[in-house]
Amino acid sequence: MKRISITLLGVLFCLSLSGQTDQFTSNLYETYDSYREPTLDKRRVKHENLQPLIDTIGAKPGFEVRTVGRSIEGRALRLISLGTGDTDVFLWSQMHGNEPTATQAIFDILNLMASPDFQEEKEEILKSVRLHFLPMLNPDGAAVYKRRNTLSIDINRDALRLQSPEGRTLKRVRDSLEAEFGFNLHDQSTYYNAERTPKPATISYLAPAYNYEKDINSVRANAMKVIGFMNQIIQNYAPGQVGKYNDDFEPRAFGDNIQKWGTSAILIESGGYPGDVEKQEIRKLNYVSILSAIYAIATGAYEDIPLEAYNQIPENDRKLFDLKIEKVTYPLMGSDYTIDIGIQRPEVNAEEYEAFWNSSRIIDIGDLSTYYGYQSMDASQHRLTWGKVYPETLEDLKSAEELDFWDLLSKGIAYVRVKRLPGDLTWSPSPVHLVSETFKIPQGPLDIGDNPTFFLEKAGKPQYAIINGFLYHIPTREGKGHNSMVFR
Repeated sequence: MKRISITLLGVLFCLSLSGQTDQFTSNLYETYDSYREPTLDKRRVKHENLQPLIDTIGAKPGFEVRTVGRSIEGRALRLISLGTGDTDVFLWSQMHGNEPTATQAIFDILNLMASPDFQEEKEEILKSVRLHFLPMLNPDGAAVYKRRNTLSIDINRDALRLQSPEGRTLKRVRDSLEAEFGFNLHDQSTYYNAERTPKPATISYLAPAYNYEKDINSVRANAMKVIGFMNQIIQNYAPGQVGKYNDDFEPRAFGDNIQKWGTSAILIESGGYPGDVEKQEIRKLNYVSILSAIYAIATGAYEDIPLEAYNQIPENDRKLFDLKIEKVTYPLMGSDYTIDIGIQRPEVNAEEYEAFWNSSRIIDIGDLSTYYGYQSMDASQHRLTWGKVYPETLEDLKSAEELDFWDLLSKGIAYVRVKRLPGDLTWSPSPVHLVSETFKIPQGPLDIGDNPTFFLEKAGKPQYAIINGFLYHIPTREGKGHNSMVFR
């Protein structure tokens, strides 16, 4: 009987969603490119990139911009408000400086709100709610693309002591608005997956607990209902790619305390999406789902959503690799072993924190059958061999650039020695590593933390090259890595 009632609730919920917002959501998705802010096309967004946009939007009718605080380094924290309704909805982003996806989406939303389009829906929103956006709460962290602020604290763990000016600003704005809903917008690791599936947790949600008992009052229940609504939106565009955070109470966290203070707190985390390194598709999903949620709040559509819609979202898990090599034959000390290899590609900030390069690592070795990869390869017919070094030592980078790198890979060559490597050179765009005259070429054994560089042979010939964790298919010359390494 219980199962039947839950199913019936789900059917009723879907009918409610379809009847009230499905067309609006579909139109938002289809017309997104008309409102996407083109100047924010990379994840490494900085405070100075936002200020002209805020100035422009603040000059438009119906928009109000106020400086509500300053960061430790003196950067202005500006609140953008619009609408005349009685329900205050407060959205803040990038309290962690290296989590910018929703910051970009906020400016897409503002572009739509300032446009002449969707007049009927916007009128319904703005007469019912007043929207408040505080993009980039941690501009000092964003300037150097790091999580913490200049004080080196996690602002999201500063809700009790309020040691940071950024944390004090967030608390002061929330208190002054007494907002009914709060959207706490973050990015999460791309290595989260939806529990027991190979699909990445492209979006993850949480209605934070406000006490250790994890009680559900009306404030938290409303957050759960809005999240249940948003999950159904995301399922249309990224089916199975939604997760839910563990709701253990964290007494220092802003989300948990904002829930306690009476604002329905909705945590949104942007994770990974296949082939979306700069998270632009995830940005679009933020735009569509947040606008749809605002519309549901304005119309009251969220009120009829059953709590079971929230509870049915699978838990976040963390079992994804960028590349998973399965069942490769690995020779060691005269014997052959069958192993899996899990590889991740951590980013390293480039100069001026405006780009990055990958310094990849072997994360795990062994039976990884319960793990998944954005890219997986069945290597059961292949044997692992080590990369060789090019027989000549080249004079300079120009000489290296003239090589046919695919020809090198076909010969099992993964390293090229260069006499004059510039001192500031840390990575190379070529699919082989550039190394100094004295660098010792790795010849095994494999170990956790090693740079993943090796070949997969079949019938004695290299078929695949793994260079800095990127996979290249040699016979077809298919595969493209972001970079290889420079070793000295």
